[in-house]
Amino acid sequence: MFARNAINLTVRNTRPILRVSTTQAGRTAPRTRKLTDSAVEPSQVAVNTQEGWLFVDSVFPIRLGTWDLRHYIGIFREESLLETLEERLSAVKTHGFKVLSLEPYQKDGGVFVKFTYRASDTQSALTAIENDLREEADKHGGMPSWAGLDWGNVWLVKGQPWREDMNRYPSVIVKVAFEGPDVQEETLYQLFRPYGRIYDLVAPKPVPNGTLRSAEVSFLRVRSATIARNAIHGYQYSKGGSTTRLQTVYQRPIQAHAIRDWLTAHPRIVLPILFFLLGTLTYTIFDPIRAICVEGKMLNWFDYREYALYKWVRTNALDRLSLSSVPPGVGTSDQDVWKERKEAETALKSYLSDLPSTVTFVHGPQGSGKSRMLSAVIQESDRKALVIDCAELNKATSDSRLVAALAQQTGYRPIFTFLNSFNSMIDMASMGVIGQKAGFSSSLTDQLKQILEVVGTALKNVNRNLHNTAKQTVKAEREAEARKAEATRTRDLIRRGIWHDGRLDCVAGNGVMSELGVGDESFSGVDSDIVDGIEARMFALEEAEEEKRVGDELVRKQRSIEEVQAVGALPVVIIKNYGARGGAYKEELLEVLSQWASRLVENQIAHVIVVSDNRENAKLLARALPSKPLNSIALTDADSDSALSFVKQHLRDAGLFTELTAPQTTCIERLGGRASDLASMIHKVRSGQGIEDAVEDIISRGVGELRKNAFGEDIEDAKSLPWTREQAWTVLKQLSKKEELPYYDVLSEFPFKGDELPLRSMEHAELISIGTSNGRPSVIRPGKPVFKYVFERLVNDPVFKATQDIAVNDKLISSAETTIKSCEAELATLHEVTGSESFFQSLWRSRRASTERKKYLFKKMYVAQTKIQTLERQNVELKRTLAKGG
Repeated sequence: MFARNAINLTVRNTRPILRVSTTQAGRTAPRTRKLTDSAVEPSQVAVNTQEGWLFVDSVFPIRLGTWDLRHYIGIFREESLLETLEERLSAVKTHGFKVLSLEPYQKDGGVFVKFTYRASDTQSALTAIENDLREEADKHGGMPSWAGLDWGNVWLVKGQPWREDMNRYPSVIVKVAFEGPDVQEETLYQLFRPYGRIYDLVAPKPVPNGTLRSAEVSFLRVRSATIARNAIHGYQYSKGGSTTRLQTVYQRPIQAHAIRDWLTAHPRIVLPILFFLLGTLTYTIFDPIRAICVEGKMLNWFDYREYALYKWVRTNALDRLSLSSVPPGVGTSDQDVWKERKEAETALKSYLSDLPSTVTFVHGPQGSGKSRMLSAVIQESDRKALVIDCAELNKATSDSRLVAALAQQTGYRPIFTFLNSFNSMIDMASMGVIGQKAGFSSSLTDQLKQILEVVGTALKNVNRNLHNTAKQTVKAEREAEARKAEATRTRDLIRRGIWHDGRLDCVAGNGVMSELGVGDESFSGVDSDIVDGIEARMFALEEAEEEKRVGDELVRKQRSIEEVQAVGALPVVIIKNYGARGGAYKEELLEVLSQWASRLVENQIAHVIVVSDNRENAKLLARALPSKPLNSIALTDADSDSALSFVKQHLRDAGLFTELTAPQTTCIERLGGRASDLASMIHKVRSGQGIEDAVEDIISRGVGELRKNAFGEDIEDAKSLPWTREQAWTVLKQLSKKEELPYYDVLSEFPFKGDELPLRSMEHAELISIGTSNGRPSVIRPGKPVFKYVFERLVNDPVFKATQDIAVNDKLISSAETTIKSCEAELATLHEVTGSESFFQSLWRSRRASTERKKYLFKKMYVAQTKIQTLERQNVELKRTLAKGG
């Protein structure tokens, strides 16, 4: 039911026009424009007068959806469009053609025209009317249109108009339902083709009982679909005595899963585009956020201890409540007593005081104090530092854990490590779909490079912020100095009696100053009433010279300050434990870090300091900087005097000892100059142990650790070591007797036989240290000084010594027996060769060579047999030791 009817009557050209506008449930219903000719009498209408419908397309914009706002243009122009349409239609009088009403159908962009005509042959009359109307439209270029261009046309409605106002918006697909038998495709094509180009026609498909069968006609243009739908709806097609009524409705071209189906059907297009969009999103949104987080970590933006409120509370409340009597910052500098570190510290300060041109490589044995010295230098210079610990990174057991650990150390966040596994799954799926990876997952090297690239950007920002802060500080200091100089100058003028404040003139009312009320005049020698002219000129010259000198000095000072600022604003990147042991990703990580470090120093973004326990690790850094040598700083163990001074100083600070006795000094000397061992001893002494007991405890603990690290817990554990027990025992046994061993002499003998890998592995495990000469390995020494006594303690263990010697002897015996067997086989071969020769041949040609070879083999067999006998006697004695049990 219509909720409201409104009738408006207007008069135009003596024709009353009736507009009916109805509203149903708040929605505007189609409006009808009825035309009645007052000049026509009802008696003039013949009996054969008939009614029909026309559809004029493109009068209004076709509404494609609720979002399409163009229909408002049609609403605003509706009056003028209908008037123009009425004029053009009324010009045709074929078969008594007369327009009864105009019914706009704005959703489909057209107008239904109800008309009457008089004809005995209906079909020919309708065809003639339609042709004449089109000829009339062609005279004007077409029927009126909302866009101002006349391109509409007139179509005869074969069915019944259906002016529905539901949300069924036009589309290029018209669904034709059959109330009756199916209509063949050829017939449908002939019926719909006049309205526009058809690019597809889908035949009816099986449907459930009670459901109308339907076909789909797909037009090339929406305009053609709207004409066909409004002209054919309700058309009754008859054939063979049966009649089928056609119902038309729009079918949306995008079905429920059309988009999903298209995306899955075109992975070669979709996946690269999706990857590009995700990469763009990451680059434009997340990378700047990550750079800010790294910058905040270095500048302590997120550290509450750096806030002024916390510092005030700590100074005025927490520190006063503290029971400690030691003032903060009081401590003993190890460099005061450790002269070996002073040179390294000086070299490091020199590197940090200039623009970076290369990487500084700080190396030394573990426990030599590298990290402690470096921390002291950074703290003293008050530089911002970023620390990357390779030892912690090498503990990672997977790619995602390694990436997360590096992000944690650098402050790189947010990070989505779970996406890498998801991307790997997508790549595996794409391999099965398109035969190649989509490129979503990235390698470990690429992920590490991406993190470090963002960190490099953050380092640039840190440098810029620190530089700007330093400039502001210097500017504030310069302004303070200028104010101080001006105050000094004013006091000098007052003292000399030639100072005048022009602001007094505004109070006194003198001249222009009384109007302006401002001014500060400086009296010069031209005022003869105050000072003599000659004295004034001399003063002016002195003042000018002084200003010039001060100006030149300020320029030089400013230039020097700017240079210092440029260096001091550079952040410091510290890569600790470079080349640490273990880690499945060691090589990839070290290579990425070395390349990143080289870029930082080449672009002068930051000072880079690499700390390593092994000097051999510098090779990877050197490859990343092929054109520039590394700035190498070596830290060695302290000598006896420095070690004793170090221990005395710390024990004196703890109030334990004032002087050391000779036995105590001897015990301390056994530890050598390794800082970690000396610090461990000092800690034990502070805990209540004596110096002799502390040293003995360190040596005993070293014996247990060495036995485990060098020989393994059991046979299975020993198999995982990169060296054999025999190799470790041979080196340790010799080092217990000598301070150092010739490298190549050890390498050429049993059990190494030229294999350098076990020696290098023992060096990385810090069991031994390898000294170099002229760039080649030269000598083998204990891994740290106390190991000499650890080796002695281990070798002097009779049971352990007997066990290892028996194992070594068994290997030697086996090798000697192999030698004897090979000699016997060769002697048998020689015997066969010489036995087939004649007496004269053996006498003149081959007897001498075979005889010499036999002598050599017999001699070699004798030496091997003698060695076997000697070793077996040793084994007998060693087994007796084992039988005694200690």
